[in-house]
Amino acid sequence: MTLSIPAAIRAATNAVRSARRTEPATTGAAHRPTGATARAFCVNRIWKKGYLTVMHSPLLQSRAVARRAPAAVRFMIRNHTPLAVLLIFAALATSCAPKAGGKGGFQMPPTPVEVAEVRSQTVRDEFHAVGSIESDESIQVVSELPGVVKALPFTEGQQVNTGALLAQLDDREYAADAKRGEAQRSLAAANFERAQKLFEQNAISASERDNARAALDVAEANASQAKVRLEKTRIRAPFEGRVGTRKVSVGAYLRVGDPITDLARLSTLKVTFAAPERLMGEMRPGRVVVVTTPAYPGQRFEGRLAVINPMVDPDTRTVRLVARIPNTGGRLRPGMSADVALTVSERGKALTIPDEAVFAEGGQNFVFVVKPDSSVAKAAIQIGTRDSSRVEVVRGLEPGQHVVSAGHQKLYEGAKVMPVVSQ
Repeated sequence: MTLSIPAAIRAATNAVRSARRTEPATTGAAHRPTGATARAFCVNRIWKKGYLTVMHSPLLQSRAVARRAPAAVRFMIRNHTPLAVLLIFAALATSCAPKAGGKGGFQMPPTPVEVAEVRSQTVRDEFHAVGSIESDESIQVVSELPGVVKALPFTEGQQVNTGALLAQLDDREYAADAKRGEAQRSLAAANFERAQKLFEQNAISASERDNARAALDVAEANASQAKVRLEKTRIRAPFEGRVGTRKVSVGAYLRVGDPITDLARLSTLKVTFAAPERLMGEMRPGRVVVVTTPAYPGQRFEGRLAVINPMVDPDTRTVRLVARIPNTGGRLRPGMSADVALTVSERGKALTIPDEAVFAEGGQNFVFVVKPDSSVAKAAIQIGTRDSSRVEVVRGLEPGQHVVSAGHQKLYEGAKVMPVVSQ
C-alpha cells in the first residue's frame, strides 16, 4: 500500500518526536543544546533511527542505500512518491528547528562591508580643455645697426639677467661719430653763451641770439643721436630669461634685422586655450587653472586666468583664454601641450561620498546607509558634481552618516552588516 502525503508527514514528525524523547538527560538547563547545536543533535538522532535518509532525495534511487537502510526507511523508499519525500524533508527540518520563543535559532551572520563617512569638503565645477604652453615674454635678438660682430659674451642656454650683454659690434666708426657730435655740441654751447652776453649788451639783435640757440639745440640732438648709435653696438637683454643657440659667429657681418639668438622668459609661462561661449558668464580673471602635461605625468601646475579675449570666434563660437602659471623649477617649456582644468564655480562645505557607493536603479541613484544597529537602509539621493573618486550629494544624506562603499551588491533593506571603515 502507498501512504498518503499527510500520513507521511505525520510519520516523519512522530519519528522526530521519538528522537527527542530519547535525548540523554542533562544535569541542568544550562547544558541543554540550543540553536544550531540543538538542530545538529536532533538531526543526528533521526539519522540513527534511519529516517534522515529521506532527506537525501537523490540517493533514494540507489539500491545500495536502500539495502543498508533500516526497515522503516526501506518502507518509505518503496511507498513514497518524490513529492512525499520532499514534504517529509520539510517536516524534518521544521521539527528540528527550535520552538517559538526558544533561544538561539539559526540566523544569517552579518555581512562584512566597507563603509565611508559622509563628509563636508570644497567642491569645484571644472571645465577641461587642451591648450598650448607659451613663454610669457619671448623675442628674437637682432641687430639694429649694420656692423661686424666683435664678441658674443654668452653661453647657449644660459639664464641671463636684464641688461646682460649678448653681442658686441665693431664700434670704432660709431665712437668717432659720437666724439664729433660732442665737439659740435660744445662749440654750439660756447657760441650761444657769447651771443647771450652780446644780446644783453644790445650788441646783437634778438634774431642773432635765437639763431645761436637753435644751433646749440641741433648740435645737442646730433650728439645724442651719435651716442645712442654707439650704445646700440652693445646688444643687451631687455628682460631676464634664457638664451637659445647662437645664430651668428664672431667676425660675421650683420645687416639690420639679422638674428643673433633667441631669448625667452621661463619663470612665468602662458597657457592659451579656448572655451565655449556658453561659459562666458562664468569666466573671471583670477579663476584657478590647473595644468598637466604628458611630459610630467601626475604632476599639477597651478595658475590663474589672466586674459579673456573680448571677441568670440564666429566660426567655432569659442573665446580665447590665457592663463599665467609660475614655472617652478623651470620644468615646463614653450611649445608643450597642456591639459587645462579651469575652475568655473566653487562650493564650500558640500557633502561628498565615494563614487563606488552610488548605484542606480532606473533613473534614480541610491546608497545603503548604515544605521546605529548595524542594519542598512536604502536611501535615494540627488547628486551634483561627479568625478572619478568622489560624488557631491545635493539631497538625501546628512553629514556624519555612514554609507556602504563596497559590498552593497549583496545587501537588501534591513540586512545586518559588519562595517569596516574605508581608508
